[in-house]
Amino acid sequence: MKKIGCALLSVLLLSSCGKPADKDDKIKIGVSVYDSYDTFIGEMMIDFNASVAGNENITVEVYNAAKSQQTQNKQMQEMIENGCDVICINLVDRTSPKKIIDLAKKYNVPVVFFNRELVEEDLFQWEELYYVGADAAESGVIQGEIAANLFESGEADKNGDGIIQYIVLEGEAGHQDAIVRTERSVDTLIEKGYSVDKIASAIANWSRSQAQTRMAGFIDSYGNEIELVLGNNDDMALGAIDAYKAAGIEKDAWPVILGVDGTGAGLQAILNEEMSGTVFNDQKGQATAMADLAIALATGGSLNELNLKNGRYIRVPYSRITLENVKDYLD
Repeated sequence: MKKIGCALLSVLLLSSCGKPADKDDKIKIGVSVYDSYDTFIGEMMIDFNASVAGNENITVEVYNAAKSQQTQNKQMQEMIENGCDVICINLVDRTSPKKIIDLAKKYNVPVVFFNRELVEEDLFQWEELYYVGADAAESGVIQGEIAANLFESGEADKNGDGIIQYIVLEGEAGHQDAIVRTERSVDTLIEKGYSVDKIASAIANWSRSQAQTRMAGFIDSYGNEIELVLGNNDDMALGAIDAYKAAGIEKDAWPVILGVDGTGAGLQAILNEEMSGTVFNDQKGQATAMADLAIALATGGSLNELNLKNGRYIRVPYSRITLENVKDYLD
């Protein structure tokens, strides 16, 4: 199985789930992420490991599914065989959790899904399945509100036609967060009285390099017609910035570029006045909530203080980041 190496998580992996342990005081947590090279997920796992690092009775091992659901299914089997008390899964394919759920039920091992949300019907197939993440619709609304505020003065409307000409860099075909973020961002602009004109969109798979390639093509095709770039995450927004830099276009001529996540690189781009804003996806809050839930499940502890919605969900709220408050998040 592919595992995230020490280079990514420093030395935060505590030990192997495969070691025998006294069930009375030792907790083994297995984690499988969809892609260890995803910036947000990498930062979240650092926070997750840090949140349990002070407890010598907890061991954690993190696996990288490398965007393969088949690989992740095998990792689930291996973590069970290695004696993990609870397993956290960042689904590769949110529509295909069946194998993981079947294994969880068969071996009576609780599963905490995180970040990539499975459909509600699947989550309620068994009483020991949970989800930790955020509300994708909220991120879209906040991104739309940031855009509306930036266009309020009229300065971002380059051609002065009263219409926002925009491009979308979408995260992943069929991914709920990508779909909902895009829809709610645009709907929010319309609800606030703005006329919008979608010039183009492209799937960039949450990738900075793919977004740069797609955006370079859009710059060639549409030039300064582009007034707004909605990135479904910071990496893709940063890819758009890379494309403008590579094209040799002065920053004053760039469109409004927005992201989602609030990664370290995204925050720095806002501070540099390259990205106009982002929606903070609280990876530390989600990591802490996931750790608290996993420990409670592994020890048979009470879930009453974990703010579970419908008994299964922990939702961590988003927040708005622009130049005015970015230093608060960098600090």
